[in-house]
Amino acid sequence: MADGPRYQRIADLLREEIRAGKWRPGDRLPSHNELADQMQVSITTARNAIQLLVAENLVYTATSRGTIVRSQEVLESVVTNYIRPDRPRAVNDIFVEIARAAGREPSKQFSARMEPASPDVAHWLGVQRDSWVVSRTVMQYLDNEPWSWEVSFYPRDLAEATGIDHPYDIPEGTTRRLAERGFAETAHRDTVVARPATAEEAAVLGVGPGTILLDHLRIGANHERITRVTRHRSTAARNRLAYELGDDPGTDIIRKTLGAPPPPGNSHSFESSLLPGSP
Repeated sequence: MADGPRYQRIADLLREEIRAGKWRPGDRLPSHNELADQMQVSITTARNAIQLLVAENLVYTATSRGTIVRSQEVLESVVTNYIRPDRPRAVNDIFVEIARAAGREPSKQFSARMEPASPDVAHWLGVQRDSWVVSRTVMQYLDNEPWSWEVSFYPRDLAEATGIDHPYDIPEGTTRRLAERGFAETAHRDTVVARPATAEEAAVLGVGPGTILLDHLRIGANHERITRVTRHRSTAARNRLAYELGDDPGTDIIRKTLGAPPPPGNSHSFESSLLPGSP
């Protein structure tokens, strides 16, 4: 190991071992106590070494499992698949479909609550500030690794009319639920920003402070009103967002050229028009 602080040298050794394949994605590294014993250093030195690797997003910490090596795989999401008008019925939402198509095992933690609309949410939904809205939060995991944080907001009356206000997950996804109950979305505006994670976001996603995130905001509407707003945050280095726009023959040519799979459950694309200002 090169000269430098002892925690830096331990981090360098672990980093080299991860890159050499000694530790694979999903493997648990030695605990702070185990690492301190192996390296004959203090617990504080061992902890500081691990924190360097957390800051580099090579590992993450799980309360019940210790320090886990992260996957370096990049997951591509064709975000226009969510809103295809011909998207077939399925028992799973789009995240599960994408994950399984990539050979990953998805899981989720879900919560829902009624809350007063913040200034941003009120602006996005076109409702009065502090009026009641339903928020639905989903933490998404791939192979048990924290992957993305999604929060969706719905006007209270619309949520109650469609059953979205119930405190449980909707396996087929809320977009399908809205359509089935007569509130199909006909327009969307997407905004994607790359920016450093806040302290809260870093804690939720298990990444180092300042890690660059993709902050993807989608506003959906029908011909009468805003139906929902969804904010999806994920690590920029591990995620790629793709948009497919146009008719079926042209989109199929692009897919075949790139070797990309068709949308889950369907071999066709769709013709879509995003609102001005969208990517």
